[in-house]
Amino acid sequence: MTRRRADRLEQALRDAGVRVTRQRAALLQVIAAADDHPDAAELHARAVTVGAGVSLATVYRTLTTLQAQGVIEKLEFQGEPARWEAADQRHHDHMIDVDSGEVMEFTNERIERLQAEIAAEMGYDIVHHRLELYVRRR
Repeated sequence: MTRRRADRLEQALRDAGVRVTRQRAALLQVIAAADDHPDAAELHARAVTVGAGVSLATVYRTLTTLQAQGVIEKLEFQGEPARWEAADQRHHDHMIDVDSGEVMEFTNERIERLQAEIAAEMGYDIVHHRLELYVRRR
């Protein structure tokens, strides 16, 4: 999956007219391999550890381009820097631990059904939604 995801990210840059340099290719590998929700600084640090001399400015520009191409999603949680995830994942919601900052993905069919029922009762169909639960461990 990581290689295919990296290929899709690379194609998205090419489609946007952006040259895929060695630095950007390394960054794309880091983004494709991320199984968490890194912010730009974390992605930059990971790219640096794989030996790519990528600047933080290049990270931000590349993320913006990939978001515009629809291959990654920007997640903006309260009081946190923007985080990023691949857009090719199945629908899921997020729980954010307010003490540690950890972001956890979850799906719950009961919540999905309830949201659809509420929308239908009000005369609507859901076309998109995002649920974020801010939590604290007991």
